[in-house]
Amino acid sequence: MNLAFVLCCLWLIVANVIAMFPSRRKHWPAAYALMSAGLPLVAYVIWAEGIWWALLFMALAASVLRWPLVFALRWVRRQFG
Repeated sequence: MNLAFVLCCLWLIVANVIAMFPSRRKHWPAAYALMSAGLPLVAYVIWAEGIWWALLFMALAASVLRWPLVFALRWVRRQFG
């Protein structure tokens, strides 16, 4: 198994474990940490495996980090719509 796949699986497991714990701050600090770790991981997957595997990883990451994605899309819609 390639290192990129191992790191992606580890990132997804950590993200799901973090999501299981209750949080008073609605998980936003953890989401920022996951996003900052996920972006270089996407770049590494693109370099090591190609764009299709990176798109798959981004879709899986978006399913975990759906609320930051929803708020980002709302912000973009307000800016341009």
